[in-house]
Amino acid sequence: MLKSPIGFFLVPTFPMIALASALDPLRIANRYVANKYEWKLISADGQSVPDANGSRLKVDCSIDEVDHLGAVFVCADHHAEQAATKGVISWLKRLDRSGTVLGGIDSGAFTLARAGLLEKTCVTLHWEVIEAFRERFPNTYVTETLFESDKNRMTCAGGTAVIDMMLHTIAVDHGPEIAKRVAQHCMVDQIRKFSGLQQVALEHRTPSRHPKLVKALRIAQERFDSNNHINALELAPLVDTSARHLCRLFEQELGDTPGRYLLKLRLERARQLLRRTDISLLEISVATGFASSSHFSRVYKRQYMLTPSEERRSLSPAKRLIVDAFFEPQSA
Repeated sequence: MLKSPIGFFLVPTFPMIALASALDPLRIANRYVANKYEWKLISADGQSVPDANGSRLKVDCSIDEVDHLGAVFVCADHHAEQAATKGVISWLKRLDRSGTVLGGIDSGAFTLARAGLLEKTCVTLHWEVIEAFRERFPNTYVTETLFESDKNRMTCAGGTAVIDMMLHTIAVDHGPEIAKRVAQHCMVDQIRKFSGLQQVALEHRTPSRHPKLVKALRIAQERFDSNNHINALELAPLVDTSARHLCRLFEQELGDTPGRYLLKLRLERARQLLRRTDISLLEISVATGFASSSHFSRVYKRQYMLTPSEERRSLSPAKRLIVDAFFEPQSA
């Protein structure tokens, strides 16, 4: 049961679609239930918070002004881990000790994990940041579902999946008929279960449906996870084809050689780690299979026209200014 008041802690550049997808089902449910949902919008300092589009949203209070919450959801896109300042960590831990349900929406699990509140917990995040999270927090079990509820934790992939999480919660709190009525108001014709998968499977993100090619890419991805990379000669027998035929499939379906395409996948993972975590460049180079940080830097610059250091410094100066204005620097 989701007890009121429910707090939504907004991290600068939070995704507005995720917040609206959480609030509107609760607002609509209040038309039909006796025990109304109540909520508060919260920021670190009580000041308005810019969303990902740059629009500023007024909040109800700061973290220092909240004494009790039944649940709190960290709503974040970029900068979720940086949001875990000393003050925010202390606040979240205090809420946890009082029995508050802690949740993360989109990338919000990064904030909770940085606070040490997701150890050995089953969570989910937006598919775009799942691999970065796994790399950063290996002691947390990450799924690719729409939303997860594990003990006193609730996490969601964000976007419209938040509607599904809220409809599920409303059904638990007030019964399936109320949830169906709310879904109708939201123009949702099917309430997806928490076990439903995000569209993150490799076959959905690859511009090819050829089974052998998809299988080869999946095996290569698994090797990325173990830092044991693989080439076309090693891949071919694992998908019951010849190296020549596999190379032809890469050329025909993806317009590239196996080596160059797999390198791009590794660099994409490195870019996510740069953008979504604060782990060192050396750790990122190791995690993505480069022999040294200098080699990683050269290859990265050739692909993205920026070195990894330059990418991290100048990813988005405007957004960094926003974060600097709201959050104190992290201690080493």
